[in-house]
Amino acid sequence: MILNVYFRFVNYSWRKLLFPFSWIYQGATSLRNKAFDWGVFESKSFGIPIICVGNLSVGGTGKTPMIEWLIRHLSTTMEVAVLSRGYKRNSSGFQLFDSQSSAAQMGDEPFQLAQKYTNITVAVDANRRNGIEQLLLQRPHVQVILLDDAFQHRWVASDLKILLTTYDNPYHKDCVLPSGNLRESQSGAQRADLIVVTKCPIELSSEMQSNFKNQLGLQSHQSCFFATIGYASRLKGENTPLVSDFIKKEFVLVTGIANPSNLIQYLDSLDAKYTHLLFSDHHNFSKGDIHRILQTAGQKPILTTEKDAVRLRSLLSDKSLFELPIETVFLNDSEPLIATIKQHLV
Repeated sequence: MILNVYFRFVNYSWRKLLFPFSWIYQGATSLRNKAFDWGVFESKSFGIPIICVGNLSVGGTGKTPMIEWLIRHLSTTMEVAVLSRGYKRNSSGFQLFDSQSSAAQMGDEPFQLAQKYTNITVAVDANRRNGIEQLLLQRPHVQVILLDDAFQHRWVASDLKILLTTYDNPYHKDCVLPSGNLRESQSGAQRADLIVVTKCPIELSSEMQSNFKNQLGLQSHQSCFFATIGYASRLKGENTPLVSDFIKKEFVLVTGIANPSNLIQYLDSLDAKYTHLLFSDHHNFSKGDIHRILQTAGQKPILTTEKDAVRLRSLLSDKSLFELPIETVFLNDSEPLIATIKQHLV
């Protein structure tokens, strides 16, 4: 919450003045990482494959769509579980999703995943070690665990570490907090096995991809893949209308995500006519917010993201609310990626 307010109100140019504090922050995080590297702090292993998905930066890099991609490719042959910290939930400790769970209890993304993929197990716990132990006690049949947003959570030894970075704001052109957006030094990327560059332009050529890889300074053990955001042709909502039909009339767009720029670019490319109501990431919609949304919409339909719909469905009429599903789409053949992932699951 504090970071959301900070990034919203502190101009980026002014943040450069905080560079001396970045050295302090970088020193502290580097010392912590060295403690794990030297064995002062122990990374615990579990008798089950664990895949970690995370990033170096704060803000949206597409972790949830990547988790969904993994679910779709693994859950057909394995019992999959997702463990998240459950950001901004109103509960504490370990929580296992069941029919009585709510978005407030689980957090937006875990609740969204559990509702969307009913064949998997979803749990939350800020303490990933405890979360894994409890999850395996209650769901001993689980065969692989996906750790959401856990790249810096080194108390757990992951079998495969997938690091995400956006094409427009890659970690190698950034610096640590508070003058930059990185949670730790760029050198932390060396821990990754796979690096996925997300939110790429579809027309990104092989030459441009090669140049980008060179800039990342990949290690010998690392592979790099490029992905973009794919938008569904149909919306979720009453009668699941085609996007092409929906945008023929004016609508209100409501977003409470870290970075809605890709969604806006997509809608603008379709010449959609809409009014955008922008809220902060994981915004807790108040009665006043709902009144404002309804007043702005009038008789117009309301479009939102899957993540925002988790919080808005209980507050707005299902007849007026529509959500646009997205997914991670790799620019090149994803079979090498799938093969690499499966090698770590043996």
